[in-house]
Amino acid sequence: MTITDTPRTQRRAQRPGRITRTAVPGRDGRSSHPTRPETRRNLARIRRDDVLRVVGAAAAAVAGTAWLFAQVFPFEGPLTFVVIAYLLFVGFFVVLISFDDNRVTVIDRVAAVVMHSLAVVLILALAVVIVFTLGRGSEAFLNWNFWVQDLSLAGPLDPMTVGGMAHAAIGTLIMISISLAIAIPLGLLCAVFLAEFPSPFARIVRTVVEAMTALPSIVCGLFIYATYILLFGFDKSGFAASLAITIMILPIIIRSADVVLRLVPGTLKEASLALGTSQWRTIWHVVLPTSKSGLMTAIILGTARGIGETSPVLLTAGYTTYYNLNPFSGPMVSLPFATFTLVKSPEPSQIARGFGAAAVLMVLVFVLFLVARIIGGKGAGVLSPGGQARARAASLRDAVRFDQRVPTTPDRLDLPAIPDDQEVPR
Repeated sequence: MTITDTPRTQRRAQRPGRITRTAVPGRDGRSSHPTRPETRRNLARIRRDDVLRVVGAAAAAVAGTAWLFAQVFPFEGPLTFVVIAYLLFVGFFVVLISFDDNRVTVIDRVAAVVMHSLAVVLILALAVVIVFTLGRGSEAFLNWNFWVQDLSLAGPLDPMTVGGMAHAAIGTLIMISISLAIAIPLGLLCAVFLAEFPSPFARIVRTVVEAMTALPSIVCGLFIYATYILLFGFDKSGFAASLAITIMILPIIIRSADVVLRLVPGTLKEASLALGTSQWRTIWHVVLPTSKSGLMTAIILGTARGIGETSPVLLTAGYTTYYNLNPFSGPMVSLPFATFTLVKSPEPSQIARGFGAAAVLMVLVFVLFLVARIIGGKGAGVLSPGGQARARAASLRDAVRFDQRVPTTPDRLDLPAIPDDQEVPR
């Protein structure tokens, strides 16, 4: 019996006067060679034929869409042109592939084209946002004073050589630093509790965290405004805004860190526990170092959510055009709130300052992302060149320490001498 035989084919083969044959199907449904099987094709590799098909389908789609716009349908507008051209491109591409490949390859190539098209659309959207913001704000942030001055001496009609966004950048850094100082320890501890200590109470906490992930930012600001400012009687300040941002980013950090911690292989934890270590020592020396890169990603997600919020700062911190380095006293402005306030002005100079503040915010987020990735390092078991050098130095120190260690042999032990005629006790 061959590997392709089934009970049904066996019963057919047992019928008298009936001849059956097992064949390895090729692209046309028949055996491509009588003695050797069909060669498996690597679908992940891009061939020259695929590139030519894409180029040919794109050219045919553009030409066909232009003909439809000019001769057949009363269409107009660039968006309609792009949509119709893309649909024709996919159709032409399917036709070109079907000439030489089977159905599985056609489906694979079409799915790859659709996925790459979506990626290109997302990249183009991001590029448009970045280029538009930098272009509108270049009139402001290309001046050196924009990076070192505040708006205390700059009026709506003053030129770009007066005033800057340094006070808003400093306020943003102070607010997000306080928020992360509160949210990171609480978030990681809660994630460790959810991942390493399962219980009915942990399931309730996980449900609450998942519900708070979709909590609107204005609700966080209203909660701090009603409690910290109205109930306790404190003034609007940067610390109040930090508390509101903390409520926003805490569920994100907890949820993301919980998922990362649950991905740590159980064999690593079992091996650590088998060596006699406690559960908390296993968490500190095995679980957290293994998931360090993923935990940094969770912190980055929370930071990106909190650093760009406007409504909590609007309700809890107020607006100012001066420097304020004290987060517990006086209003403090952030870059998103400054952008929101300045772009509402009818003056072109204020609008340019607002887009300049948005550009500074993008640069700040990018720098914080780089710093977080550097601190987070690489994945588990992958050492950087500096980490490899430290590991080699630690190994050399251990080798020297082992060489200098006095061996505890019977010759080195301080035992009383035993006479030769005395029997050694067993």
